[in-house]
Amino acid sequence: MTELTFGVFVVFVLITVGITVWARANTRGADDFYAGGRKFSGAQNGTALAGDYMSAASFLGIAGLIALSGYDGFLYSIGFLVAWLLALLLVGVVRNAGRFTLADVLAQRVRREPPVRRAAVVSTVTVSVFYLLAQMVGAGALVSMLLGVNPGERFLGMSAGAAETVTIVVVGMLMICYVMFGGMKGTTWVQIVKAVLLMAGTVVLTVLVLSRFGYSPSAMLGAAADASGRGDAFLQPGLRYGRDVEGDAYRTIIGKLDFFSLALALVLGTVGLPHIVTRFFTVPDARAARTSVSWAIGLVGAFYLMTLALGFGAAALVGRERIAAQDPSGNTAALQLAHAVGVHAAGEVGGDVLLAFTGAVAFATILAVVSGLVLASSTSLAHDYFGQVLMFGRPRESQEVAVARVAAFLIGTIAVVLAVVARDLNVAFLVALAFAIAASANLPPIVLSLFWRRFNSAGAVAGIYGGLGSSLLLVIFSPVVSGKTDPVTGRSLSLFPAGVDFHLFPLENPGIVSVPIGFACAVAGTLLAREKADPLRYDDLSVRALTGTGAH
Repeated sequence: MTELTFGVFVVFVLITVGITVWARANTRGADDFYAGGRKFSGAQNGTALAGDYMSAASFLGIAGLIALSGYDGFLYSIGFLVAWLLALLLVGVVRNAGRFTLADVLAQRVRREPPVRRAAVVSTVTVSVFYLLAQMVGAGALVSMLLGVNPGERFLGMSAGAAETVTIVVVGMLMICYVMFGGMKGTTWVQIVKAVLLMAGTVVLTVLVLSRFGYSPSAMLGAAADASGRGDAFLQPGLRYGRDVEGDAYRTIIGKLDFFSLALALVLGTVGLPHIVTRFFTVPDARAARTSVSWAIGLVGAFYLMTLALGFGAAALVGRERIAAQDPSGNTAALQLAHAVGVHAAGEVGGDVLLAFTGAVAFATILAVVSGLVLASSTSLAHDYFGQVLMFGRPRESQEVAVARVAAFLIGTIAVVLAVVARDLNVAFLVALAFAIAASANLPPIVLSLFWRRFNSAGAVAGIYGGLGSSLLLVIFSPVVSGKTDPVTGRSLSLFPAGVDFHLFPLENPGIVSVPIGFACAVAGTLLAREKADPLRYDDLSVRALTGTGAH
């Protein structure tokens, strides 16, 4: 089994490296490196968008949440999907207003570009590194588990810890290779391949699961409820989020506010994620960008509907106890389900093959997402900071692309080092934090620059730093960092061990507070600054955003 899984990994890596070599031979200049020459069709870019967005947390994490928490686990899927409706509203104007990055959109409105671009670079790199770190640590744990390397055991002469470290380093080397040599063209095609594999694998699993219940979703749900030990409560809200704590009104309210805060961050954060924004610039015009989002909504929507079958199917066919025994967070539910339905369909060999394929899809998912994150960060550093700030907007294209490649190497190396150091820590909260920062720091200046005539550079800088700072500060003093323990075992559920408690903010996700702070800082910065907005810039941006006249 281990050899089969390892072989599938190698085949996928060879395919994606081949794509990167091809992309390198066809990348000439900044437009090709940053935006793939703007030659991708709406369908191609939409598939890549879906591939960029559907992370391992979506594939493995949501299936596990549904398997363990029932209805409440599906709420993540709803939040991730609804977020694209906001993206559909903004994608056209963002595509027309910018060139390569978020900072390009903001720079069209302001008189003083350098401070705005610096702030945008800081926010972009911060969001990307947090998201990247969570993906890299997850990659180490995932591959070690798939290869059957348990604590105390060895694989190719390595301990479980060494295997995780090697996996993180290999993933880091691959993502650096994809970005440095393939640029946006290579990264996009890797994401397209990943999206096709993910959808194919999910469809196969969904069909095999439903076939066990006569293709009746209601029968599957009933079996899941019975196997969960919770009965009908498993199919109703309240097992995980927004629970009523009897005799404790404060904890009841905090629980409901925390859930609302998480939902707010998921819905508002998507359009501010740097690796999603950069994908809007890889198509020729706003119409193709809107088509991209429509394709992404279709693919993402279908995928999240199928997570119902994965999650409830795992609860019914694998069992809550077996899932929790292998991973208390439920991240192995989809993998266990793949083996179970594969064994039923084609014996032990079928189970091993389907598990190996599902594991390869999860690995492909991680590689595609981390590549997009590194590319977004390196593009921002090279184009916004080096090209527009240090070189005063007059760099040679060859210089800027060379800096982008060096930046990709540096960011990738830093992410690898941080992931190796943090591989034993619980870093799951970093994904939700990345969404919260994107919603708090990036969304306010995007919206206000497009729709408020008076908005200026002081407001943009204040909004970015206010949203970024408040998000980080609130998370540092929240239960995800210290003070949260399992009421039964006493085990720490926070970043710091049990006994260390300095949390002051009661919510685990800061979105409900930090998003309004981001908007408030942007408005206050605009109104308090002596700088006057240029009405001609606003009129020019409005015409450009709505009609595409003068767009890159």
